[in-house]
Amino acid sequence: MNLKQLEYFVRVAELGSFTKASAILNIAQPALSRQVRLLETDLHVSLLTRNGRGVVLTEIGQRLFDHSVGILQLVARVSEEIEAARDLPSGRIVIGLPPSISWRFTLPLVLGFKRNFPQAKLAIVEGLSAHLSEWIATGRVDLGLIHNPEPNPALEVIPVLDEVLGLVGPSLPGKVKPLPLAELANYPLILPERSHTLRKLLETQAAMAGLKLNVVLEVSGIQSILELVEAGHGYGVLGQTALAASGRPEQFSLRPLTNPGLTSTLFLARSAHKPSTPLILQAQRLLQDMLLSSAQPSHAGLQ
Repeated sequence: MNLKQLEYFVRVAELGSFTKASAILNIAQPALSRQVRLLETDLHVSLLTRNGRGVVLTEIGQRLFDHSVGILQLVARVSEEIEAARDLPSGRIVIGLPPSISWRFTLPLVLGFKRNFPQAKLAIVEGLSAHLSEWIATGRVDLGLIHNPEPNPALEVIPVLDEVLGLVGPSLPGKVKPLPLAELANYPLILPERSHTLRKLLETQAAMAGLKLNVVLEVSGIQSILELVEAGHGYGVLGQTALAASGRPEQFSLRPLTNPGLTSTLFLARSAHKPSTPLILQAQRLLQDMLLSSAQPSHAGLQ
């Protein structure tokens, strides 16, 4: 068993396909298959099972996969710490972005990263805030932007931007009026499922106000929520940035919630246990500068 074999095995397992893995790893598929077979031979076990769509992990394969991911992360971390000892912004960093931020910031982030850290490598992953929190806590992601995180001793979080939330419906003529929170219960709502940070925020505020929300559909994708709103199936509760992400904000109205107002806070998060290398610290400053420069005069944040 060697690190290269573990790397090949992990990539095949993640992608569920030798063909896809060979393309990503830039290695011929027969050579990739041979390395995985050698690993199985050394361990005297079957790690992968082929099916009509590719390969899946066996039970023992899943155990090796879990350990292998940790081993490869540890090796990468050792390399990063050696680079950090030289006080250079080099190495590799993984940054996690929520979907509605990713569409807007991926290109500027890549350009800014290349300009400021030419010796470093960047990987960007996309995920919901709950998933990003878990990935940062376990070391899979180095730095991320998450909404309204729950207290977690494995995370260090810094509030970056706030965004006012409101009722999203079809476009209305004239000036849009704010909506008192007490009236939110009168609208059929299309909200993310209960584990979503936005849903938790809404449910908490509604409970404090003694309200029972009329949730007619549970949909976690912002684009899907907006499509359903546009089709007349209900109303969403989102921020202005979500409308901008749709590419057609003029098709919707947003009535800010009042009495009390409802705000979603975007946090910059990193692991509380992983050493902060010069690259992580400088990438954090780059992200903060980008977010602050994008904020509107009203201090609207990102959703």
